[in-house]
Amino acid sequence: MKEVLIVKHAVGGRTFIHSETDALRYEVVPDGDGWRITVSTPKSAAVEELLKWKRELNVFLFQEFDDQPTRKIWFYVKEGPVEYVDGLEQLTIKAQSRIDYVPDEFDM
Repeated sequence: MKEVLIVKHAVGGRTFIHSETDALRYEVVPDGDGWRITVSTPKSAAVEELLKWKRELNVFLFQEFDDQPTRKIWFYVKEGPVEYVDGLEQLTIKAQSRIDYVPDEFDM
């Protein structure tokens, strides 16, 4: 299975984090009643912008399989928190819920 993590600005659609093009290490784990997404990344203009818009984020995890359609997981950040720790070069996003779906199952 191949995974791609994408963090976008919900309103403008601007991409702040893209694990495939930026070759970033990340982890998505259950955290209490929600999920914790941790990204190892140096502070950059994209990270600075992400932090400005932390209440308007869309976080997606695409899971691509050889034998089944791609699954898309959409995390709802709501009130966060969204934090960056300079000394660790680590971005943490806490999501309160998520929706899993297969885009191929929807007729447009």
